[in-house]
Amino acid sequence: MIDLDHFRAVDLRVGRIIEVAEFPEARAPAWKLTIDFGEEVGIKCSSAQITHYDREELQHSLVICVVNFPPRQIGPFRSEVLVLGALDDELGVVLLRPDRDAAVGSRIG
Repeated sequence: MIDLDHFRAVDLRVGRIIEVAEFPEARAPAWKLTIDFGEEVGIKCSSAQITHYDREELQHSLVICVVNFPPRQIGPFRSEVLVLGALDDELGVVLLRPDRDAAVGSRIG
């Protein structure tokens, strides 16, 4: 169990995917995403194993991310945020997304 203060320490934000690039160097199939979180957080990059989504489906879509984890080096790529999703045995990661158009940078709480 965690308390509310621990939960609040995780900075969850709405971001908009502005670029989707192939990531052939990744060990597991993944996309390289560039995500806009608005003025306060800025533009960040992430490697995401969500290859059952095609590029067009991801481009310009909203996602929920953790923006205050330390960056991780994944091969030649620096992943700065964690894109959140539900783990599904058949599909892999199913993205968590706002069900309506939310402002980029909006906090989740």
